[in-house]
Amino acid sequence: MLPLLTSSQIREADAYTIANEPIASIDLMERASKAFVGWFLNHFPDKTKAISIYCGTGNNGGDGLAIARMLAEHQYKYINVKITRFSAKATDDFNTNLQRLQQTPVTYTEIKSGDTLPNENALIIIDALLGSGLNKPLDNYKQLVDYINNLQKTLVSVDVPTGFFTEGEIYPDATAIKADLVITFQQAKINFLLPGSAPFIDCWEAVNIGHDETYLQSLNSPYQFVERKDIRKILKPRKGFSNKGTYGHALIIAGEAKTMGAALLSSAGSAYSGTGLTTACIPESGLIALNSYLPELMAITRSGDSLPQIDWDKFSAVAIGPGLGKDEIALELMADLLTNYNKPVVIDADGLNLLSAHRELWTNLPKGSILTPHMKEFDRLFGEHKGWWSRLQTAKEKATELGIYIILKNDYTITATPEGKLYFNSTGNPAMATGGMGDVLTGILVSLLAQKYTPLEACLAGIYIHGKAGDELAVPNRLNVVLPGKLAAQLPATMAKLMA
Repeated sequence: MLPLLTSSQIREADAYTIANEPIASIDLMERASKAFVGWFLNHFPDKTKAISIYCGTGNNGGDGLAIARMLAEHQYKYINVKITRFSAKATDDFNTNLQRLQQTPVTYTEIKSGDTLPNENALIIIDALLGSGLNKPLDNYKQLVDYINNLQKTLVSVDVPTGFFTEGEIYPDATAIKADLVITFQQAKINFLLPGSAPFIDCWEAVNIGHDETYLQSLNSPYQFVERKDIRKILKPRKGFSNKGTYGHALIIAGEAKTMGAALLSSAGSAYSGTGLTTACIPESGLIALNSYLPELMAITRSGDSLPQIDWDKFSAVAIGPGLGKDEIALELMADLLTNYNKPVVIDADGLNLLSAHRELWTNLPKGSILTPHMKEFDRLFGEHKGWWSRLQTAKEKATELGIYIILKNDYTITATPEGKLYFNSTGNPAMATGGMGDVLTGILVSLLAQKYTPLEACLAGIYIHGKAGDELAVPNRLNVVLPGKLAAQLPATMAKLMA
């Protein structure tokens, strides 16, 4: 796992590297700037485009000065630096890099408080005004930031957009640089991975600056970024002399007469991700659809107002909710499951709505169960939240308190664990933003539980392969939309590649 650090932990990591590599702070700045420039060179190869670099007088500004010097060394022809002198303070490393810049042909000007802002003719603007230590709204930088945002130029931020908080609540009306690209150091900042970042960051790229990985892990950040290598360690290839019983029996309680699609998609997610047997508990009217869609699936049918008799001991894992509805029969099924089944269950969609409306159901919720809410479902379960940062903290608190796993869906879907960890997924894409994707994920999760993966393994691997299958369908074929049924069918190939 790649630890995601708070701003204070980033400062600790810098200090540790300086003290233990050992390396002078100015040389660490040089290394970071070189990493930035290496990525910039490959993606902005036209050296005749004018570039303006706006620098504060802290270490982020020092990075900007070093970047200007290095770009000039790489023969970028039109570079101009603008230094904001909004106070008399400047860091030592900023001053050193200014002296180094003065030995080059690169020109710079200074902007003081109250100055008329300069005309800007550059096509690319590099923002190196303020870095990751910011923890209060902008004051004297506000006018300049608004001016830069309104220039309609390509904006590239160094490490973090000026004015953007790397952790804590993101306010949509905040004054911050709206970056087309952020080239950030070592790893993504936590808030880059939350939906509130969308108005301020179009995309980001992390460049390695050589921090000691063992030390980063020792900081024990609750925030972790899941990578391909982590999933390769989790997934278990099938072995010889196995049979359908080896891979478990999943039950999915889903669907009404008009919402059978949810039952079909979740059942397909289960079957295609490797469950030995998948049974769908569905309305009797949906049996023909189920048999036509995937004849490999088994069925328990529900009819009228009568509760189906389910032998809970037959099933290795159970999921409930997709398209189930919230009527009395759905409530009775939910209560029957939670009363008589003591293994972890996966609860999605209408199952979550039943939990939010009938608080007595929480009493029998098995430890290790997996809840999969999107934002609105999460707020119905745990109360209204003003933003995503507060949702993260609630998810961590409730997962610990209840001994469950909470999957909070977004672009970087987050798993909160009973141990107080928050794992951010690294796969998936906007082409997957279509109805039914969550149903497939529910099927994958119950499948992995049935195959004896732990709840944590099921969450991390299930979310990752779900997103990875979508990536494999969307990116090579440049698809704007990936349909859930197609994604389910892609799962065996995706898993095989990961386990190869």
